[in-house]
Amino acid sequence: MSILLLLAALAVIAGIALVAAGVGTSMAEPDPDRRPFGVLPAGQGVTGDDVERLRFSVAFRGYRMDEVDAVLERLSAELAARDAHIAELEGHG
Repeated sequence: MSILLLLAALAVIAGIALVAAGVGTSMAEPDPDRRPFGVLPAGQGVTGDDVERLRFSVAFRGYRMDEVDAVLERLSAELAARDAHIAELEGHG
């Protein structure tokens, strides 16, 4: 019984050593640190689909604050511009 347990432990250790040495298929390329989907399209109005497609990079304690702050600033500006445009249209109508 103890020989079987010893052989099983040796097989597990050998398997770990082979994987660590890079035997077999190579590992997949790591994801880039920053995703291209953490920004809104430049030079055009923001749509609901643009906001739904947003994906922020994950950092140590959540999402990357710089990406989230930039999107929130942009959305705030877009909403203020739309509110001003609506107020202008309602004032003339």
